[in-house]
Amino acid sequence: MRAGVLETHNGPLRVSTVSLPRIGPREVRVRVRASGVNPLDTKIHAGAAAHARHPLPAIPGIDLAGVVEQTGREVSRFKAGDEVYGMTGGVGGVQGSLAEFAAVDADLLALKPANLSMREAAALPLIFITAWEGLIDRAVLKAGQKVLIHGGAGGVGHVAVQIARAFGAEVFATGSASQRTTIEGFGAVFIDRDASVEAYVSAHTSGRGFDIVYDTVGGKVLDASFTAVRRFGHVVSALGWGTHALAPLSFRAASYSGVFTLLPLLSGEGRTHHGEIMAEATRLAEAGKLVPLLHPRRFTMESVGEAYALIREHTAKGKLVVDI
Repeated sequence: MRAGVLETHNGPLRVSTVSLPRIGPREVRVRVRASGVNPLDTKIHAGAAAHARHPLPAIPGIDLAGVVEQTGREVSRFKAGDEVYGMTGGVGGVQGSLAEFAAVDADLLALKPANLSMREAAALPLIFITAWEGLIDRAVLKAGQKVLIHGGAGGVGHVAVQIARAFGAEVFATGSASQRTTIEGFGAVFIDRDASVEAYVSAHTSGRGFDIVYDTVGGKVLDASFTAVRRFGHVVSALGWGTHALAPLSFRAASYSGVFTLLPLLSGEGRTHHGEIMAEATRLAEAGKLVPLLHPRRFTMESVGEAYALIREHTAKGKLVVDI
């Protein structure tokens, strides 16, 4: 099969012919149709993600959508011809999705939404799982709660907005002035990211704070989240780097949770749950409650480096997807 092989960090992907992957008893072989590109892929490419090492040479690509070609003897949930998607590799020595075929742990997969294209489906796994784990698994979101999403037009952010809306929350999201239309288009109340915490907490919660705050930005935004949450509320972050003062959170008797989406891939623990989460994504998408925001430009294995450059330059508007 053809695959994109990374031989040196920050080097080009060499598209070459490699051996077809063999499947184990609990795996399926997927003919990959599309591979999602995430900011994490660029960090792995640069060798800058200590938490997501991928020994070289390696085939990168975390997310995929494709068609089941063959199933292992212990797999009963899928059959040849099924269209599937999931967050399936590209870290920890597990083959990624920048290849024509991949041997995938069946527990990580779900049936692709019938109303989404392969490109749309490949854009979803990492960002949907990250958003779901934060809002549903950690913060246990309930209808009627006020939810603030920091970075509401970003990958995780725009999906988190849609999940919160689907569960009946009143959703607010921060972003730049140029992102206002996008954020409001997904049904959230726009908050300018340059506004003071005190101003928007006062304006939208009468000074009480938000029930749930999901930080998808990190750094000072996480510090702001500790001030924006209400008493006994919950702050979630997918980017908990840095040093942070917990006093504002403690004085509110609020809780904090971190999300580490890669853990099942790296450790083997929780893989079944990732498949379950992707099944929830299918349910929401087919109900018309989940639509990924895609960048219009198309990429191939030969032009993956250009996709990485767009992410590093912060000029991509929407998720990037590679056609396989």
